[in-house]
Amino acid sequence: MKLDGRRESTNVEDRRRAGGTIAGVLGGGGIIAIIITLVSQFLGGGGGGIGDVLGQLVGQVIEQKISTSPADDAQFTEEEQALAKISRQILASTEDVWTAEFQKHGLTYRNPTLVLYTGTTSTGGCGTGQSAMGPFYCSADEKLYVDLSFFSSMKQQLGVEGTEFVYAYVIAHEVGHHIENLRGDLAREHKKMKSMSQKEANKRSVRIELQADYYAGVWAYHENKNNKSLEAGDVDRALDCARKIGDDYLQKKGQGYVVEDSFTHGTAEQRKRWLEKGLRSGDMNGGDTYSISENQL
Repeated sequence: MKLDGRRESTNVEDRRRAGGTIAGVLGGGGIIAIIITLVSQFLGGGGGGIGDVLGQLVGQVIEQKISTSPADDAQFTEEEQALAKISRQILASTEDVWTAEFQKHGLTYRNPTLVLYTGTTSTGGCGTGQSAMGPFYCSADEKLYVDLSFFSSMKQQLGVEGTEFVYAYVIAHEVGHHIENLRGDLAREHKKMKSMSQKEANKRSVRIELQADYYAGVWAYHENKNNKSLEAGDVDRALDCARKIGDDYLQKKGQGYVVEDSFTHGTAEQRKRWLEKGLRSGDMNGGDTYSISENQL
């Protein structure tokens, strides 16, 4: 993905200098995260996270060592600084695309804030964020939370090729939850989920996540249309990433079998399908995952 010379968003809080750090003692080959389900933790005010399903891979517990000593730029590696820049550029692109798309439909887009942190951080209504959760969106404060170490962990643990467009998909998915929040879908669905059984709530969660994948695809369509930024292999790598964070793929990898009733993000094929659908259409109104049957997801 070509990002040279692109502007960087100023709607960013960089908490990496002041935040705590988690030093993990990882067993069994180092698969990341504590078993944490964001959907249940953030049900009252949060959105969702592309990384929370990675917790299904874990059978070990990370030993946490929290350090609050401040860091300076010299403590960030060249890779970390590059990832931070890419994240700011991608966020800027989502701002441009969604502002224009909302205007086309007579709506006003409100920019979310990207929080870069290390280890743990507080949120404005969604509890404490932890790097083990992966990237997530909190609707209570309209902020996206990203520990940049997730990108290297994603490559190491899932074999996902790390390119700018794969990173962009992760961020655009969380922005997709922001779109759901602005359009009222997130609040409506979370209200329904509170009165449902866990099994039925999980099914609604899948629809939320698939719509966020669709919105990520819509963003990519317009980003490429406006800037001709996608390069050979970018789309295939992003689709492969979407497939490898499907509930069934992660459960098979982590425990050797699948429990469909526990799915909260969708199967590998569903996630790939909805991202691809958004990439092909570019229509922000074409991602209704709520009124169709389960067989159509």
